[in-house]
Amino acid sequence: MHGGPEAADDDGYRARRAAYVDAGYAVVHVNYRGSSGYGSAWRDALTGRPGLTELEDVAAVQDALVAEGVVDPARCLLSGGSWGGFLTLLGLGTQPDRWAAGIAEVPVADYLAAYEDEMEGLRAYDRALFGGSPADVPEVYRRSSPLTYVDDVAAPVLVVAGANDPRCPIRQIDNYLAALVERGKAHEVYRFDAGHGSLVIEETIRQVETALDFALRHVAP
Repeated sequence: MHGGPEAADDDGYRARRAAYVDAGYAVVHVNYRGSSGYGSAWRDALTGRPGLTELEDVAAVQDALVAEGVVDPARCLLSGGSWGGFLTLLGLGTQPDRWAAGIAEVPVADYLAAYEDEMEGLRAYDRALFGGSPADVPEVYRRSSPLTYVDDVAAPVLVVAGANDPRCPIRQIDNYLAALVERGKAHEVYRFDAGHGSLVIEETIRQVETALDFALRHVAP
């Protein structure tokens, strides 16, 4: 799942996408509500209910592809980076029966802590998206925070985290990981010494290798 959330996926070549296809997976991209390219009403549909709205669209796409025989509902893996990583963790907690595993890269995992630590520009964005700050609408943030649903996570999850990430800060990811440990949830962690992703090709290759290894061990293509 793409990030943003206002980004959008197209049918162009992507090396990471190709790596999963080469490994034998059917790869599906969803331009959920919030994505650009479908008009302002579609883009702005997340306001007041971020995360949960997009996952309704992801579930609808999954149901359609299961009905068409394209995917096996018992072998669906949820994956994404940044906002897509946030949706991955939120999906594992709110839709546990749908997903056999998850790969969340540089995600928002604990939205209340993320707001405290993120850049002011992102705080302003969150206030517009959520309808205020956590002090104003705390329940809206809790409702959309993956940490809220950690008890319900059933599938193994790989979390990829940047130690110096200003957009999805490490403390809030560590809070989520600690909750997984406390509850004995199956998970793996890959940490790298950079920020919101890496511009170093060798590091990117290591991350793709790590993600594919995790996928192949938990969800057969």
